Amino acid sequence: MTKIKAGIVGSAGYTGGELLRVLIYHPEVEIVFANSGSNAGKKVYAVHNDLLGDTELEFSTDFHANIDVLFLCLGHGDARKFLDQNPVDAKVKIIDLSQDYRLRDHQAFASGQFVYGLPELNREAIKQAHYVANPGCFATNIQLALLPLAKAGLLPNQIHVNATTGSTGAGQKPSATTHFSWRNNNLSAYKSFEHQHLQEISESLDQLQNGYLPTGDESLLARAQQRINFIPQRGDFARGIFSAIYVDTDISVADAYALYEDYYQSHPFTFVSDENIDLKQVVNTNKSIMHLEKHGDKLLILNATDNLLKGASGQAVQNMNLMFGLDERAGLNLKPAGF
Repeated sequence: MTKIKAGIVGSAGYTGGELLRVLIYHPEVEIVFANSGSNAGKKVYAVHNDLLGDTELEFSTDFHANIDVLFLCLGHGDARKFLDQNPVDAKVKIIDLSQDYRLRDHQAFASGQFVYGLPELNREAIKQAHYVANPGCFATNIQLALLPLAKAGLLPNQIHVNATTGSTGAGQKPSATTHFSWRNNNLSAYKSFEHQHLQEISESLDQLQNGYLPTGDESLLARAQQRINFIPQRGDFARGIFSAIYVDTDISVADAYALYEDYYQSHPFTFVSDENIDLKQVVNTNKSIMHLEKHGDKLLILNATDNLLKGASGQAVQNMNLMFGLDERAGLNLKPAGF
């Protein structure tokens, strides 16, 4: 079988590096180019040091259509600009890891449109898609924790979310809040009730529980804020997202487990645990692991994901597998480091 030819634009950052790590060992993929204007001519391992001994691939300024799939690992706003300035042959499938094409009103592209790439929500549509918009990291974690309730029509008007992400969630470019001396032994909240991922989360929940997203003249973010109370936090670790979410519901914990296990039984990376969970169970994997508890009338959902894999590059490869008719798990049988 001829291997899928892949090109990566923005390959020097965190998501680009993770994508390279996965695709180098993907049994059905050949990386044709790793585009990075600022690193052209350098070996990939000169930037992604852990790839020393794994590849002799060099960064380049190449961008051409002699590929089957194009991954865009660019900053928010830059992916749309790139595609506007660099026409892509219609035969090339595109997976965008930015937020540029995630929302319903922004999905039109060329003669088609982007499909929102959360396999646990849109698997069949992704299989038929030519363009896929990869979900955000927080959005992936939170949606996976809530999709079974939405499918059953059990989401109440108010959802309460506290979620902590590692420093890689802020991207590779250094900033005051990613500096080691600030981040180490520290914890802070940011964008409380206003995080941009609320918009895609609310659209997905509305897709399953029709009418969950309020209508009105307000912005999409403002309408999402009416339902989802989200406090994002910065943790003093490098990677992963751990969320604690609760809703008021009459469902018993036994029925909740049955609901979640039924919803996720055919999805190979999403698991429901009877035991309490921790972040190390998922770091360096494409897994999402949940744990449920009932406290009075409140259902607590804990969820752990890796922000760079299931929340970004791993999910992008999962989407590629679906788009090309491959085993959904191809290249993604990754093991966490337990200690």
